[in-house]
Amino acid sequence: MHRLLSGKLSIEQIAIEIADLPLSLQGTKLTQLSDLHFDGLRLSKRMLTEAIAASNAVHPDLVILTGDYVTDDPEPIKVLANHLKRLESRLGTYAILGNHDIYPRGSQAQITQALEAVGIHVLWNQIAYPLGSELPIVGLAEFWSRDFNPDLVLNQVDPDTPRLVLVHNPDSAALLKQWRVDLQLSGHTHGGQIVIPGLGPIPSRYQAFRRHIPKSLRRWIPYMREDCYRVARHWEWAQGLHQVGNNWLYVNRGLGTYLPGRLFCPPEVTVIRLLTKQSRPLTV
Repeated sequence: MHRLLSGKLSIEQIAIEIADLPLSLQGTKLTQLSDLHFDGLRLSKRMLTEAIAASNAVHPDLVILTGDYVTDDPEPIKVLANHLKRLESRLGTYAILGNHDIYPRGSQAQITQALEAVGIHVLWNQIAYPLGSELPIVGLAEFWSRDFNPDLVLNQVDPDTPRLVLVHNPDSAALLKQWRVDLQLSGHTHGGQIVIPGLGPIPSRYQAFRRHIPKSLRRWIPYMREDCYRVARHWEWAQGLHQVGNNWLYVNRGLGTYLPGRLFCPPEVTVIRLLTKQSRPLTV
């Protein structure tokens, strides 16, 4: 995607307080990249190189990738993986898959193998412990897949143990409220791509009057097509940090860009610093 349509890369920095986080993990630094859509159209090599350099520049303890590495064809994953192996961190790179990574049939295996071949750990309903047993990383299956089963995975973690949860689609946060999720990292929405200052992502506004637009015209209006409209239900969580019940959700705007481009919604690399907190907050 041409820089004029995608915008300049933004480096977002957030700090998250986690109850019962061991003092040894105070200040742990993560970087998150999401929704690359590396297919020769939606992400330039220049932007990809810049994003990798930005992540490396902050010397993270851990790099997190939250899905949608390709778009409709898994073949570009081979070239992308060779770029992503340049990501540097103290404890490695951990990844989950998005909806574009599991279709068509065979894509999931091909993408997983390509990423793991360059040392990236792909989690599919799995728990990893790069930060130690006191802060597990829970990687869930893609929300729209038949394998999405948070019961299976989250119930393996002691309720008193803080955890980070990786799942591509932020809509999942509504279901995950019944478990402890100290920080959920997601992507999927591209931040809405077009944001109206003061009003938010344009897809959230389209939902209010979409039913008044004739079906024959919807396909010609950005975000009105059925496949775009159904990308997410909770467009209020399209980007940034949100409290969902007792849990925290962060949604990365992604690097890849669909037409008609981005406006007031630049692609991002997120830098996340974890801080300790005495006790877990409760929703009143």
